[in-house]
Amino acid sequence: MTNDIPPEIFDRRRRSAIWDRSATRRSGDNFLWQYMADELQDRLAMVSRDFADILFIGPIAGFCRQILSGRQASSVVKAHVSAAACSGTETTIEEDRLPFAPDSFDLIISAGTLDSVNDLPGALVQLRRTLRPDGLLLATLFGGGSLRALKASMMRADGDMVHAHIHPQIDLRSGADLMSRAGFALPVADQDRLDVRYRDWRTLVRDLRDSGIGNALAGARSYLGREYPARLDVAWMQLAEADGKVTESFNFLQLSGWAPSPDQPKPAPRGSGSVSLSAVLKPSRK
Repeated sequence: MTNDIPPEIFDRRRRSAIWDRSATRRSGDNFLWQYMADELQDRLAMVSRDFADILFIGPIAGFCRQILSGRQASSVVKAHVSAAACSGTETTIEEDRLPFAPDSFDLIISAGTLDSVNDLPGALVQLRRTLRPDGLLLATLFGGGSLRALKASMMRADGDMVHAHIHPQIDLRSGADLMSRAGFALPVADQDRLDVRYRDWRTLVRDLRDSGIGNALAGARSYLGREYPARLDVAWMQLAEADGKVTESFNFLQLSGWAPSPDQPKPAPRGSGSVSLSAVLKPSRK
């Protein structure tokens, strides 16, 4: 007998505690969430249709007015992954255990949380079912290739005993495939990058904690030893440039897709184009 239940890669309690800490003990300026909000605002501005019922998932709900930018909606629901972030009528959810009925929303916007969901394929299917026909999902994830400098420094500091400090992240190809497998029509996946300069890895870690980015992997934590921070200092400075700072990268995976509807435009059949891509990209000769 086969077991179809996906493994619990992430500890749900640990994940919730990380988000609770971000909501109650933030000390920075939340620039990563501001970046995601700016991108989502720009992407939604390119959609001309109106949306009556809208769902925001995660801390990005705090930027709902900016993202909607004057759009009028019948209802805007804010759902958080942290109980500490909820107030009033807002609700706490887990993305792979959505409490909403099918066909509840015209637009769902999720940012910064789906990369640490245990059942991401299942979560995307649930999001698609929660949308009405021709409803839109806009999602942003911390994507593959993020935090290269911190990962490299930690691997050097670990020495011969490498530990899992940061969970694996989803790359562009996997994101596009997941959207198609979840049944979205006209799925789009692309990626953008934000580079930030840090003199000290401790400031970077503080920014990550403020943003709710932490190690929520299931399993016991290994003791790294009292000398670990000093080893990490040395490893970090080995990556520093002439000004003493290290460039850290945040890659944002942008996903969008529509709930299927009979009156949607259909993509052209493969091979039906009259102009080849190579011809378009080939420089003209004069």
